[in-house]
Amino acid sequence: MSNPAPDLIDQVLSIIPGSHLDALRRHREVARDNVQQAYLALFEPADASQVSLLERFAVASFVSGLQGQPVLADHYAHKLTQLDGGPAIAAAINNEVERGATTGPYGIYPAGPLSGENKVGLHFAVSPEVRRLLGERLAAALDHAHLLVFRPRDASKEALQVLLAAGWSTAGIVTLSQLVSYLAFQLRLVEGLSALAGAAAIEPANDTTITSFTAAVAAGSNP
Repeated sequence: MSNPAPDLIDQVLSIIPGSHLDALRRHREVARDNVQQAYLALFEPADASQVSLLERFAVASFVSGLQGQPVLADHYAHKLTQLDGGPAIAAAINNEVERGATTGPYGIYPAGPLSGENKVGLHFAVSPEVRRLLGERLAAALDHAHLLVFRPRDASKEALQVLLAAGWSTAGIVTLSQLVSYLAFQLRLVEGLSALAGAAAIEPANDTTITSFTAAVAAGSNP
């Protein structure tokens, strides 16, 4: 049986066919394929009418940046800059990632047995100047993504109402939530494979690209 083509995870981690990591991944071909198919469904959708490609890659760039996963953050930022209007948004999001960086999870549980685990943390909101650039719809999506990443216990009807008021449809909100959930899984997968490979084996190949691309985005250019 011929080997399937490299998928996104192979590409961002520079996994070489026949390598130890490649063999590990091919022990779970169905799971490997499902991860890629989910990526394609979210980022190469047949219908992007409810959530545009720019919105999808902007949210993905923001979330992967917040999670501090450099290879995925670089991938999504690069994809974002390839879209019309993307370079300026990528640069703005790069700044918002710095503003939104924190550790979690935190938040407030409903009054009850878990109240003792309440923890106060950053309530992020896109800065006013970037909000004007992004528009209220995308800015609200980034605010909500930050909530889902760091304080999911604060998810509420009121939080969803903010998205509706910003112009998101119910179907769009579902897709947005699926996207953030998928990114959380994808980030853990990449972190796990990176740990298995050993930092010394895979990071040098990506560091040059990451450093140069991040610097270019920060400088406002489109590499």
